[in-house]
Amino acid sequence: MCCSGFLKIMMFIFNGGIFLAGAVILGVGIWVQVDRSSFLDILDEVEDTSSLSQLANVSYLLIAVGAVLVLIGFLGCCGAIRESKCMLLTFFSIVLIIFLIEVAGAIVLFVFKDVAGELLQELEKNVQKSIKNNYGKENQLTSVWDNTMKELKCCGYRNYTDFTDSPFNNNGGLYPAPCCNSTISAEKCNENKAQHSNIDGCFDKLLQLIEDNALVIAGVAMGIAALEIAAMVVSMVLYCKAGKDR
Repeated sequence: MCCSGFLKIMMFIFNGGIFLAGAVILGVGIWVQVDRSSFLDILDEVEDTSSLSQLANVSYLLIAVGAVLVLIGFLGCCGAIRESKCMLLTFFSIVLIIFLIEVAGAIVLFVFKDVAGELLQELEKNVQKSIKNNYGKENQLTSVWDNTMKELKCCGYRNYTDFTDSPFNNNGGLYPAPCCNSTISAEKCNENKAQHSNIDGCFDKLLQLIEDNALVIAGVAMGIAALEIAAMVVSMVLYCKAGKDR
C-alpha cells in the first residue's frame, strides 16, 4: 500500500508537470498564431517565399501538441486514482506516441534553426526589390514594414540603404523614422542621420527571433520528454501492480 501510494503521488507530480508544460506550449502556439500576421503580410508581397511561409504552420503544431499534453496530464491523474489497467495502458500508449513525435519535431526544429538563415538570405533580393518598388506607394506594404520595424526596432531588410530610391525616399530624400535613432534625430530622418544611427536590419532581428524561440521550445520539449519518460515508467509499474492485485 505504501509503495502504491508513493507511485500515485509520483503520477500526480509527473502528470501535473506535463499538464503545466502543455499549457505553456499551448500558450506559445496561440501567441505565434496571433503575432504571425505581420511577418506573413511581408511575405505576401514578395515572390518565391512558399518554403518560409510554412513556418506559420508551426503555430498549429504547437497548439495541437499543447492541447494533447493538457489532456494527457488530466487522464494520467484519473488513471492513477482509479488504478484502471485500461486507462493506464492507454495513457502509456498515448504518451509514447507523443514522445516519438516530439523527438522527430525536435530534430526538425534544430535543422530548421540552421537553415533559417539561408532561407532568409535567399529572400534578400526579392524583399529589397519589393521595398524599392512599393514602399511609400502601396499603403499595405508600407504599413506592414512600419509596424515590423517599430516592433523589432530594426530598419529595412539589411539596413537603411534598402529604402534608397524607393517611392518614399524619392519624395524628399527621407527614410522611415525607425531608421534613425531618437537620440540623434528628433525630426525627419535623412540619409546622414540614418547612416550615423546605424540601426540593425530586420534580417538579423528575424533570425535572432527564430533562434531564440527555437531554443526556448527545445528546452521546454526536453523537460517534457523527461517527465514523459518518468510517467511511462510509473504507469507501467502501476499497470503491472493492478494486474497482480486482481
